[in-house]
Amino acid sequence: MKLIIGSDHGGRNLKEEIKGLLEELNIAYEDAGCDCDTSVDYPDYAKPVAKRVAEGEFDRGILICGTGIGMSIAANKIKGIRCAVVSDEYSARMSREHNNANVLALGERVVGPDLAKSIVRTWLEAEFQGDRHQRRLEKIEQLENEG
Repeated sequence: MKLIIGSDHGGRNLKEEIKGLLEELNIAYEDAGCDCDTSVDYPDYAKPVAKRVAEGEFDRGILICGTGIGMSIAANKIKGIRCAVVSDEYSARMSREHNNANVLALGERVVGPDLAKSIVRTWLEAEFQGDRHQRRLEKIEQLENEG
């Protein structure tokens, strides 16, 4: 699996924690920024991560901001992205098994490092179940194509 991770200033510390987990799990990743504490705009980091996942350069992406909400909204504007903002393991698993989420959004101010690592681990291990869920994803793609 090849993964890309990005954050704004509000998610930078948690991003570093997650990068440590990815290294521990031997998962190849690219850090798309940000690397500063000064205020930056989350869409500037959500866009390149989401686009590179949508284009197939990366299998999945992780985005982190203060709540995860802004990153999720921005990422979901990119065609082909199914970004889920998650704050528990069950939702992380369901986002993969039922929704085939290809981007995970986390909030540094919402989940602590240990919970975030557990969420990421769960999300990485879960697999899309297909079947009836595939039919639903196809309907989402239709909505996306309608504009």
